[in-house]
Amino acid sequence: MTSAGPRVVGLTGGIGSGKSTVAELLRGHGVPVVDADVVARDCTAPGSPGLDAVLARFGPRVRAADGSLDRAALAAIVFADPVARRDLEGLTHPCIRAGIASRLRALAATRPTPEVVVVEHPLLVETGAVRDVDVVVVVEAPADVRVARTAAGRGMDPADVRARIASQTDDATRRAAADHVLVNDGDRAALSDAVAALLPVLVASGRSS
Repeated sequence: MTSAGPRVVGLTGGIGSGKSTVAELLRGHGVPVVDADVVARDCTAPGSPGLDAVLARFGPRVRAADGSLDRAALAAIVFADPVARRDLEGLTHPCIRAGIASRLRALAATRPTPEVVVVEHPLLVETGAVRDVDVVVVVEAPADVRVARTAAGRGMDPADVRARIASQTDDATRRAAADHVLVNDGDRAALSDAVAALLPVLVASGRSS
């Protein structure tokens, strides 16, 4: 992004890392958050060209009974098949990128203009969306902690969680793109303290060029 307007912070992390909890904590400090997953749902909403494209590629097996996208069925396919995942990304990510940009423009036009806005994006690094933000924050946690959190929070089988982790970009790759790393291996109070300490740093500094 440019130096004008709010500083755009890209927030990312693997499944179970606590990325969404960090986003929630930032909202509690009054920081606007653009959620890429929400944008993605808009891009594949019933009646949208995005949904039509996904159904054309993956067929009726990813159509729910009400005609909407069966996200669980689609996830089961793409997390097990790298080619399918790349096809899905090719179909949806241009819309997601445009949707995020539209929301950021709207936030930049608000008065008073926020000093910082956050883009919560699970695939920030993988899709090259790091180029669209000023600062990158990566949330990390040990794999066993991530498995336990996700299995408990989403009711997933631990083996399925491990498979999701294995299919995603590794921590080292995310860390290489990061300006700041939050290690979330404690309780919520510890994470809340870490977020509170990081926020003024995000306000004061952007990505060096």
